[in-house]
Order: sequence, then structure tokens, then C-alpha cells
Amino acid sequence: MPEDNWRSTSQVADVIRRCLAEGAQVEVDGLGLFVPDAEDGFRFVPRHAPKVFVAYVQEDAAAAEQLFDQLLASGFDPWLDRRKLLPGQNWPRSIENAIETSDFFLACFSSNSVKKKGGFQAEIRYALDCRKRVPLDEIFLIPARLDTCPVPASIQRELQYIDLFPDWRRGFARLVTAMRRQLRCRSAA
Repeated sequence: MPEDNWRSTSQVADVIRRCLAEGAQVEVDGLGLFVPDAEDGFRFVPRHAPKVFVAYVQEDAAAAEQLFDQLLASGFDPWLDRRKLLPGQNWPRSIENAIETSDFFLACFSSNSVKKKGGFQAEIRYALDCRKRVPLDEIFLIPARLDTCPVPASIQRELQYIDLFPDWRRGFARLVTAMRRQLRCRSAA
């Protein structure tokens, strides 16, 4: 291993040790959680929760945050840029990696997002590319409407969307049911 890589690895290990010594938990995204432990110093809890990437536009941040919290409370590992990205992190590569490693990609469509240019559209295009590597009958990309907006025709032709309005609780319950059903199918295969 080159000396620079060893130094970087050593520095990361030092940061983790310091955080654990201060009683903080340290999450390694996609891997698991280091938790302080009185007897052993720390214990590692591997990630077992299904990862859900939440794609949204800034104008819908409140709904995305609500989805994040409810998915977390429902036993999923949601990924939301404003909760997962670290200062100084290469965000385009981090977002691509999060999409690639997700079990599900939740695209939050709204009147705000359907005509807006930018990151949301790029994330959907990347998720559509990733979807090509998933077996045809598996659920990966889930379009979710936050209001009465149109779902893009190219997506609506192939994928059923879910409405999170006018009854958020009912829509969210259907979303979770669909993902859990898909997870059962994957584990049975």
C-alpha cells in the first residue's frame, strides 16, 4: 500500500477512535455503525436495513425530510443528500455511489420538479441507467407524486407511480408495502 494511502487510512481510524472515545456513534455509509461499548471500547453493527435513495428538488425539501424520517422509523436506511453528505465531500460522485448501492430509488415528482432543470433530472437519468442492471420484474425506481403533477411519459409508460397525496399516510403505507414485498421476493430467490 502506498504511504499516502496508509496515512489516510490511519487518519480515518484515528478520527473514528476519537469519536468513539467521546461517546459518539460513527456511521460508515453503506457499511454500518461503530458504537461505543463499555467492555470492548466499541462494537460494529453492520448495515442490514434496505437502502432507499430519496430524490427531490429543493422546493420539496420538507416532504423529502418527512419521507426520510418515516422511512428510517419503518426500518429502512434512507439516503438524503442534506442528511448524508459531509462537508467537502465530492457530492456528484457520492450521489452516484448512493444511487448505485441503493435497494430502491424513490423519485419525488411534484409541480416543482417536473419542469425544473438540474440535479433531480440527472439523478433520475442515472437511476434509469442503474435500473437496466436490475432484473426486469424487480422494483427499483419508484415514482412518487407529491401533488397532481404529471409523471414524465417515458417513466409512466413502464412504471406504476404512487400518490403521496391527498392521504400521505395511505400513500406511504402502500410505498412501504411495495418495498417490503419486493425485499421478500429478492430473499426468496
